[in-house]
Amino acid sequence: MNLSVAIITYNEETNIARTLRSVIDVADEIVIVDSGSTDLTMEIAQEFGPKIKIFAEAWKGFAAQKNSAIEKCGGQWVLSLDADEELSDGLRSEIAQLILQEHVTVVPDDTPGIGEPCTVFSMARRNMFLGRWMRHGGFWPDRKIRLFQRGAAQFEERPVHESIHVSGPVGELQSPLHQHSYPTLVGYIEHMNRYSSLGAETALARGVTSRNWFAFIFNVIVRPKFTFLYNYVLRGGFLDGREGLLQHLYHAVYVSWKYSKAWEMGRGRK
Repeated sequence: MNLSVAIITYNEETNIARTLRSVIDVADEIVIVDSGSTDLTMEIAQEFGPKIKIFAEAWKGFAAQKNSAIEKCGGQWVLSLDADEELSDGLRSEIAQLILQEHVTVVPDDTPGIGEPCTVFSMARRNMFLGRWMRHGGFWPDRKIRLFQRGAAQFEERPVHESIHVSGPVGELQSPLHQHSYPTLVGYIEHMNRYSSLGAETALARGVTSRNWFAFIFNVIVRPKFTFLYNYVLRGGFLDGREGLLQHLYHAVYVSWKYSKAWEMGRGRK
């Protein structure tokens, strides 16, 4: 097999069909690791035919769950997608052409003329928020590593905002990856509430508990304000209209929640 697609799911009935439609023609297999969906996610996925391989596993965390899906892939190349992500037509064509090449090289900027084998590729992600593509405030180009040869990349274990570890150069695909993650404000706020709890665990593990008053005021009040000003003003988030204001406002609230929860957790473990 040339290309395997790895996806993790939990109650993604509103997203999974769109994601699968975007990859079904280019993929040789699609591995789905589901952590107990109670909606129609699995029934919808099964309608896409024999390329779909479904595994049911208890939730182990974002990185561990994604690594489990990758381990089950049999293709030479692996495309790791979130269940709310979708390949654009241009990106699908780029990937199809790429995996047919026997060798792929990149030329480092500081070493003209010397090419290195490239087994990992990033793509620019366009984020949808309340029905609007976010083009400013750090949300474009939101480059993510999604395509790699099997064994060339692995997600690093952490509670939230999982990152991917690679060795060697990273190539860049040019066409966008679309993400449809926040169609409603209620969903976004709920998501930020969950993520702030996971982020608090990470902060607590780093010893950021805001025990003295100065650290508490800085992390819970000052840091969120700077986050908002940096993304909304300096990085041009205001150019994304009301949607941009709401996204950056509640992202700043998320920062405050994260450090407030880390303080609360630290107080409980004193």
